[in-house]
Amino acid sequence: MFKFIGLGASLTLLAAPAAGAEELSETGDFIDGVAAIVNEGVVLKSDYYAALDAIREQAREGGFQLPPADVLQEQVLERVIVDEIQLQEADRIGLNVSDQMLNEVLSNIAGNMGGTLADLPGMLAAEGLDYQEFRRQMRKDVTIEQLRRIRVEQSMRITPREIEQCIADLENNVVVNSEYNLSHILVTLPQSAPREEIDERVALAQDIYERAINGEDFRQLAARYSESPTALEGGTLGWMKGDEVPTVFTDILAPLGEGDVSEPYRSATSIHIVKVNEMRSAVQRSEINQVRARHILVTPNEIIDDATAKQRLDDAYTKLEAGDDFGELAKLLSDDPGSANSGGDLGWAGPGTFVPEFESVVNDLEIGEMSEPFRSQFGWHIVEVTDRRVYDNTEDLKEQNCANRIRASKRDAETQLYLRRIRDEAFVDVKM
Repeated sequence: MFKFIGLGASLTLLAAPAAGAEELSETGDFIDGVAAIVNEGVVLKSDYYAALDAIREQAREGGFQLPPADVLQEQVLERVIVDEIQLQEADRIGLNVSDQMLNEVLSNIAGNMGGTLADLPGMLAAEGLDYQEFRRQMRKDVTIEQLRRIRVEQSMRITPREIEQCIADLENNVVVNSEYNLSHILVTLPQSAPREEIDERVALAQDIYERAINGEDFRQLAARYSESPTALEGGTLGWMKGDEVPTVFTDILAPLGEGDVSEPYRSATSIHIVKVNEMRSAVQRSEINQVRARHILVTPNEIIDDATAKQRLDDAYTKLEAGDDFGELAKLLSDDPGSANSGGDLGWAGPGTFVPEFESVVNDLEIGEMSEPFRSQFGWHIVEVTDRRVYDNTEDLKEQNCANRIRASKRDAETQLYLRRIRDEAFVDVKM
């Protein structure tokens, strides 16, 4: 879920004050400063310089050149400002990353470094990093990731016609039988922009493409021009299966080989340029273990705080233990629009369908067993497992993969619209 490049370099800033991040008081002690006032909060200079140093170290490790200093500084300050806006929104809606979820993320990081969660403090210390500061920063990163899932991905609508068209397009498609390591440059096309601005952005995308095929570093071009969230990471998207590749990339990738760069591809709201870093043969599953469950969800919001949401589920749990009908309570109480009307039924689901904390609870339940109230990033749940099976999911997998592909093809544009909206609505006073 989360990707970290060069822990020893890109996060060195966690071990010591970043250069220029602090100022000396009259007594010789370091004091922090305010980089920007953001709504009811602030971005500290230390956070800004830490992010700036991280990007520079990451680029040094990756061997690509970043934009000019003034452009880079503006991009990084804007990034930390938007991060602060998102953290404030997460706090307003009661989105909290549990210690269990954070520990799972940290365990994955430790595993990638060759150890366990218990080993992580020592491994970080060997890199000059402070474990508590690292954990604090990771909690922020995970919170922002979960907020975007709620605000962006859950609001996407995928029609049956889109699924049907996707499946038809994938029949005998070479892309489906491959896996790709991709990098990506996104140039947005504002819907209300005048024709002259659209033409300028089309010309910019063409110029980027020509520079890329003439040998200029794709990562450097992405860092300088891309409007994707991965821009300052050189546009990297990492490895993905062909049947998970965003639908907008399917036609782009079909004629490409390893090392090739696509011509600019224009969609309704953006222009895409894709580079195939590596490719390999893909293997598909055809059979999985599935579980059928139903749940009741109460989501904290501006009106119902976290404690009130939990109390509602505690009361519901007491009624269920006393014999009340689960389905009827779900219809009355559940905030999940996709399952409430069907009595909380989530249908058949395979591994990875649910968020980790929800799936962990489901995996521990026997058929007919009900959980006590527990928390996920979506709110408070009670879940009951109603059945399990081993299922040949070949056809369902096609539909699920197409839904993922369509969602992925919309994600960048939808994320940018969301970030632009919350940025426009925020009060920001830059102090640097």
